[in-house]
Amino acid sequence: MTTWGLVVETTVGAAERKHTEAQVVAHVEGTREEALAELERRARSHVPAHPLNHKRRRLLRDGDGFLLVVDGAWRSFITRFTVAELLEDSAAPAAPEPVAETPPAPEPVVEAPPPAPPRPTAEQLAELDADGVPVLPSWLGRRDLS
Repeated sequence: MTTWGLVVETTVGAAERKHTEAQVVAHVEGTREEALAELERRARSHVPAHPLNHKRRRLLRDGDGFLLVVDGAWRSFITRFTVAELLEDSAAPAAPEPVAETPPAPEPVVEAPPPAPPRPTAEQLAELDADGVPVLPSWLGRRDLS
């Protein structure tokens, strides 16, 4: 599938420092027409930083994109929207290596836990050793402690 870059070139700065900067704002995978549709959506909703108070805004369709001309009090500012096919990207994430088709591992057999020891009877709990300490602790066999 083809990857398309959506490029926005806009006028920044003022007076002698006025220049154009380009930025890839998004990538679209699909057909050129799908990329152009997304680019048009972005061009129609774009609000440029300059001029602050514009007198006129014109969006023009060009071969590979759109041209937005915004007239200010003294000058016009342009923003060019272009769609271009991505051929190479040095910072693209590495493609995952193909994984060989292997059968799924069998589910591990989980053994049921051993049954809890039977609860001691009242007589067993009442039995004391020579020092008066219960022979069986009262917590032995309680199911709520495991």
